[in-house]
Amino acid sequence: MRSLTPRAEGVLALIGFGLCIPAANWLIGHAGTVCVPNGPCLVPVAPGVMAPSGVLMIGLALVLRDLVQRRLGVGWAAGAVLAGAALSALLAPPALVVASAVAFFLSEMADLGVYTPLQKRGLVLAVAASGAVGLVVDSIAFLWLAFGSLDFLAGQVIGKAWMVLLALPFVHLLRRRDERRGIVPA
Repeated sequence: MRSLTPRAEGVLALIGFGLCIPAANWLIGHAGTVCVPNGPCLVPVAPGVMAPSGVLMIGLALVLRDLVQRRLGVGWAAGAVLAGAALSALLAPPALVVASAVAFFLSEMADLGVYTPLQKRGLVLAVAASGAVGLVVDSIAFLWLAFGSLDFLAGQVIGKAWMVLLALPFVHLLRRRDERRGIVPA
């Protein structure tokens, strides 16, 4: 079985990254175990801890942005962040446009800023550290701008962290495969 080229993998990560944005915006208004009137739909992320349902897709977006950079380069990653922020503003519910776009932009730029210097030291470390920084920035910015409150901060952080943690074994396997194939990050 023939495997994908690094560039093709980067394009797939870019498409996935782009799809996370509308999925997060749709989830927050339409899917959850509880939907708060004039507020977000919530999902449980830990015992007794709820979070807006879009956190799952944003956690995944943080990892996919790192993979876009690894495969296509920092220019593609930065462009994807700018396009993602614009897409987020276009697709977010009207009450969440500014919060969604600003939080997405700030968190993904923070992710890029942490990931870039760490990627040569180790892909898993870079993804974990940049994801941690990005998810905290996204959570604080989104909650404060959208709701003027940090009530769901713990849930936001935990929900996004779950997605980053679930991706780390895949990222580890990718790094190992790259080493065997002699692939150097873009």
